[in-house]
Amino acid sequence: MPRILIMDSSRGIRNTLRERLEYEGFHVETAESAESAVELARHIPFDVFLTTDLQIATRIGIPFIVLSEHCSIEEAIDCVRAGAADFIPKPIDMNRLLDSVKKLCEEAPEVEKSTPLKPPKRRSSHVEEIVGESPQIRHVKQLIDKVAPSEARVLIMGANGTGKELVARWLHEKSHRSEAPFVEVNCAAIPSELIESELFGHEKGAFTSAIKQRRGKFEQANGGTLFMDEIGDMSLSAQAKVLRALQENRISRVGSDKDVEVDVRVIAATNKNLREEIEKGRFREDLYHRLSVIVISVPPLIERVDDIPLLIDSFSEKICTEYGIAPKQFDAAAVAELKKMPWRGNIRELHNVVERLIILSGEQISAADVKTYAEAVV
Repeated sequence: MPRILIMDSSRGIRNTLRERLEYEGFHVETAESAESAVELARHIPFDVFLTTDLQIATRIGIPFIVLSEHCSIEEAIDCVRAGAADFIPKPIDMNRLLDSVKKLCEEAPEVEKSTPLKPPKRRSSHVEEIVGESPQIRHVKQLIDKVAPSEARVLIMGANGTGKELVARWLHEKSHRSEAPFVEVNCAAIPSELIESELFGHEKGAFTSAIKQRRGKFEQANGGTLFMDEIGDMSLSAQAKVLRALQENRISRVGSDKDVEVDVRVIAATNKNLREEIEKGRFREDLYHRLSVIVISVPPLIERVDDIPLLIDSFSEKICTEYGIAPKQFDAAAVAELKKMPWRGNIRELHNVVERLIILSGEQISAADVKTYAEAVV
């Protein structure tokens, strides 16, 4: 599977490109800075580098495409002369980008494509830290440390925005599969008629829009970890096929009568009570027991309010760095005011509120700022 490295200071652009490229079957890693991009490139043999920084691109030595805020002929010429395969101005034309990426991957020497990856002796983690020192979050961290080295399947329970994906990433990062792909799929975001193709892939001609063979998430994650988010929203027919994959370690692409063996550790997550879903006939009990060898419950933010100051500091530092502005301070009264809020959206909501306060407030963020801007409507 071709490996793509994306470097862009905008989290939104990184996430958008990552989602689309992963949907097209690429393995994708992202970096928000030159330092993290260089570190990733030291340890992973990428096929294509998408970047806004020409100097870093020429330094890393990976076939690259420049993404630019500008659309000047002079800059395009400079990039091409420096070795860029393409120069794509923003807003990005996704079809053009995909064509360029696929062309670069096709032009790569076959010996490089087929050479097995040799894991590095040691690498630095690029997964965000799980921030917090409350008893509840310490318990979660301890479970990750105990469970990650095993091959046990894990079911992560928790409300939306609590950080279930981050727990899954750390389970992969601390496992023996950490050098292999971590592939995620949001089962709630994919239409029920497409979920089987997304998970298991399809053969050319399997249905009207199947113009070529496509590997599904199970094959993309072969040797690594498959994170199935919001698994409680999956159709019963797809559940049956997932159960077979877990039982037999093999899958069948849509439109094919041949089985493909896969070696995948499955980590699932849901915001639903699956036992209630089983009673209502919406979730298979046998699949539940296959997935829930270990259950990790991620607490809502309202149950760990003492972690809010640490989370504010972490979010503030990252957001200010991303925006290229001087760090802003939250005074004690502002933090106290934030600790009083209900946080129905959990950590995701807190991040959004911190970002909003940084944008709309002065150098020092006060309780008055919180009262004025904490709500989304301003």
